[in-house]
Amino acid sequence: MKATGFISLWTLVSLPCGPLANPAEREDVVKHAIKLHRGKGAVITQRKQWVLESCRKLSGLLRQKNVVLNKLKNAIRAVEKDAGLSDEEKLFQVHTFEIFQKELNESENSVFQAIHGLQRALQGDYKDVVNMKESSRQRLEALREAAIKEEMEYVELLAAEKHQAEALKNMQHQNKSLSMLDEILEDVRKAADRLEEEIEEHAFDDNKSVRGVNFEAVLRVEEDEANSKRNASKREVEDDLGLSMLIDSQNNQYILTKPRDATIPRADHHFIKDIVTIGMLSLPCGWLCTTIGLPTMFGYIICGVLLGPSGLNSIKSIVQVETLGEFGVFFTLFLVGLEFSPERLRKVWKISLQGPCYMTVLMIAFGLLWGHLLQIRPTQSVFISTCLSLSSTPLVSRFLAGSVRGDKEGDIDYSSVLLGMLVMQDVQLGLFIAVMPTLIQAGVSTYSSIFKEILRILILIGQILFSLAAVFLLCLVIKTYLIGPYYRKLHTESKGNKEILILGITAFTFLMLTITELLDVSMELGCFLAGALISSQGHMVTEEIMCCIEPIRDFLAIIFFASIGLHVFPTFVIYELTVLLFLTLSVVIMKFVLAVLVLSLILPKTSQYIKWIVSAGLAQVSEFSFVLGSRARRAGIISREVYLLILSVTTLSLLLAPALWRAAIMKCVPRPERRSST
Repeated sequence: MKATGFISLWTLVSLPCGPLANPAEREDVVKHAIKLHRGKGAVITQRKQWVLESCRKLSGLLRQKNVVLNKLKNAIRAVEKDAGLSDEEKLFQVHTFEIFQKELNESENSVFQAIHGLQRALQGDYKDVVNMKESSRQRLEALREAAIKEEMEYVELLAAEKHQAEALKNMQHQNKSLSMLDEILEDVRKAADRLEEEIEEHAFDDNKSVRGVNFEAVLRVEEDEANSKRNASKREVEDDLGLSMLIDSQNNQYILTKPRDATIPRADHHFIKDIVTIGMLSLPCGWLCTTIGLPTMFGYIICGVLLGPSGLNSIKSIVQVETLGEFGVFFTLFLVGLEFSPERLRKVWKISLQGPCYMTVLMIAFGLLWGHLLQIRPTQSVFISTCLSLSSTPLVSRFLAGSVRGDKEGDIDYSSVLLGMLVMQDVQLGLFIAVMPTLIQAGVSTYSSIFKEILRILILIGQILFSLAAVFLLCLVIKTYLIGPYYRKLHTESKGNKEILILGITAFTFLMLTITELLDVSMELGCFLAGALISSQGHMVTEEIMCCIEPIRDFLAIIFFASIGLHVFPTFVIYELTVLLFLTLSVVIMKFVLAVLVLSLILPKTSQYIKWIVSAGLAQVSEFSFVLGSRARRAGIISREVYLLILSVTTLSLLLAPALWRAAIMKCVPRPERRSST
């Protein structure tokens, strides 16, 4: 009896949901099914009669569907045998019939999939959240696949409609004589159709079956204009050009990167507005910081804070702004290398190599000690310590920009030591990014596989060291045989035209960047080495290139520091100000003390006085901790709370850096040199 009741309820709910049931009928069926299920409304005879009618309707629909399918098959055979049709017309008509066949089969499958889903839901336990989540996931996957199939069918119908319209147009042209202009336009139209077919990539069809590809539901959002009537035509054009914004279920926002029709030029107006806004607001912010005695870079960071998610939230293309800002880092390090000649690098290479390595090891040791006391996972402790051990190369480069520093007899220039150590930290950054996947796996692996993970890390370190050796060997070859003739050729061709010189230097920088990237070394190191190689051609060459590249660097650096401000959250800092100040001061003091200790051991006795200046330059946290932190958060190495703490400590340490730097300069640098360094 229970089985009979279950089957009756099952049939009542599922059978009338066929493709031809109208909404009113569905509503009546649902209400009737609920009454029957609760035992409140109908007698057994009425229930049986209603079930029989529903079964009769469904079976009738299925029989009708089979009859239509047989007619379609006969129609396809008739078209294929029709000698009066061209091959192209035959293919078109057969394809149209096949689309209709597919629609009928998909509709039938949807009915039985709905029945199967309802059966699975009725058999499940509503108290079991895991089971309900799995059922929801399966329904979501089925809906996504159905949506993709329907989208593909819609596209095929659009193509069929286009073909039909073209066939009608050709028939009209055959019935009347065309002028010479019409014939030319018709030939151009056919050529344009062939061009569109040749350049179309079919990226959707090519990638939908690739392993790891998931179907996602997205929202397409049009820009809300203030005056909708005036901009109605503009929005229609943008809709055709595909310039809308897509938002997925995880609140990620996407914009068009490559259009289907590459013959029409497009521009991302969101990105243009963002750059224009940053450029306009950076001027008063930088001006204000200059007035109160702070470096202008903090004005640019404040500009990013005001425009970012924690302020007006007017920046739409955050990823694009950050990407453009990365070029500011590239050109900054290029100019650093341009001022940092190989002769100066040769003098301090041992200190530059040993100092960062010792500091990183000591920071990791202290991090593991504190992690053990606070019961933090070792992988998390290692990651946090490594992030905090890095220092900001662009920031220190701005401190040293334009300063006049000469070596005393037998002494070592503090700028050479500082920049050399920062470049080595950039190398460590590339090493750490390469090791991060292994660190992620180590966080979830058992103790029995720790030896294998350590072995993998050692192999990765060996690969990085081999890559570094290859990079420096390549630099030696370029310096000896290539860079001289290359620059002389550029200088000859660029007389009266600085475009060739700027383009040539930029191309060489990007070439070195690409080489170091392919060798799994930091891209920033490639930019630095490009500047160092060009500086080997003499002081006059350095001055000429610096005059050309500095304006580009300054503009892109504004974008870079503004992109840092996009990730600064003042409300979070205010809420946890006491804790963050304590953590920031602890990190700054620890880095300063460790740097002083390490430099006391490796610096010559005649140059011990520069350890205070170098330590002050290394006592902040690099902005690349934002990048590392975001990757670690996505990988599950650190939590959201730890990520926000790293961002806040990094920001506050960068704000404290100018005060610490000026104090060190005032204490250790003679007055004539102090004036140029500050």
